Amino acid sequence: MDTTPFASPSGPTGSSAGPAGGASGSSPGPTRRRILGAALAMGAAAPIGLAGTAWGAPGRSAGATGTGPAAPSRLTLPVPTGPCPVGTVPLHLRDTARPDPIAGPGRFRELMATVWYPARSADADAYPLAPWMTAGALKAFLDDAGFPLDLSLAPLTSGHQGAPVHRTGHRLPVVVFSHGSGSHRADHTVVCQELASHGYAVVTVDHTHDGFTEFPDGTVLTPDDRVAAYPRDYAADLRFLLDRVDDLAAGRNPDVDRRTLPAGLLGGLDPNTVGAFGWSKGGTATALAMAADRRIRAGLALDGPMISNPPPSADLDRPFMLMTAVWARAGNPAAETFWGHLRGWRLDVQATGAVHGSYGDNMTLIPQAGKLLGMTEEQIQSQVGTLDPDRGILIQQAYPLAFFDLHLRHRGRHLLDGPSKAFPEVVFHP
Repeated sequence: MDTTPFASPSGPTGSSAGPAGGASGSSPGPTRRRILGAALAMGAAAPIGLAGTAWGAPGRSAGATGTGPAAPSRLTLPVPTGPCPVGTVPLHLRDTARPDPIAGPGRFRELMATVWYPARSADADAYPLAPWMTAGALKAFLDDAGFPLDLSLAPLTSGHQGAPVHRTGHRLPVVVFSHGSGSHRADHTVVCQELASHGYAVVTVDHTHDGFTEFPDGTVLTPDDRVAAYPRDYAADLRFLLDRVDDLAAGRNPDVDRRTLPAGLLGGLDPNTVGAFGWSKGGTATALAMAADRRIRAGLALDGPMISNPPPSADLDRPFMLMTAVWARAGNPAAETFWGHLRGWRLDVQATGAVHGSYGDNMTLIPQAGKLLGMTEEQIQSQVGTLDPDRGILIQQAYPLAFFDLHLRHRGRHLLDGPSKAFPEVVFHP
């Protein structure tokens, strides 16, 4: 039995430090939460010489305002590339099969989830854009980083809250997502809304007591050292999430508070076409959940260490893809062992210059925040690696989509056939 929770390179607070304590072997710097927290807390107090600089990933950015060289009113996330606008809705869930370890007798595990989906084009703009995190969760996130709350620079997503679902006569393929240790379900919004814009329903979950989460009544929970959170616990959350996908597919509303769901969501998901992905500990959990539950037809781990007890070493006959950085197979026996148990389609790719925090929203938010803080390029690279941030975002948008398109929709995605001239940074490991 495990005696301590597994700590991924993201650390107990979700920083982007690598196995040696630094993102790329350098001396430890500020955690990614501290960097983002400082920038958000600064509000309009950007350093002189930076206030007139515009930043962000290529293309339009959700929440950007103004024209010309003026600084954006907030940090921005790249707009997804798919043909559909994106809708989003939160879900408050309760797992009555698992008691909450610290909430008291008769209390069960409560979880917050979000569904991202393609929205109906004619209606989407009438619905407001969702924030990256709810105000209470973001405040806790910033308090943990040691900075006062100022939401003026908090990013918006491309998700229109409660917009009707775009229905084409076919149910939506589903992908579930698991975050890293001490993080939150919004930390890979770039990937989630990218998939949704291309026709997927993506269901994300906060792993309660090992992340930052806010419930509809205003209760905010943060990482709690009293609760051991192992990859197997994350995997249990994912399997519970699959049950709720089944509910939605059958026309049942799983929300504890019975809030009205967007038009077209009930009955709109395909429970027989399901994939999963996760970052860091969530990547390990994805492998564990897939081994235990055949509803998951394809799995993707973003720099997952593959270290757990029990290890994710059961033979898998379904497609699995690794996108690695510091937990590459060459230096990680656990990942190499896992690789050896993959009996179906498999792929291992690595973005040159990537570190653990390169796969996620960090890749665009930290460079923006770093410029606000007057950080040097070297300091920013200590958090997100030497991979160019704009290129890193494009890789995040392209490769997970190609993987799920190939294995859930059986659409030819030649991007996964081998090295690509469009993405020379991406190395294929045999």
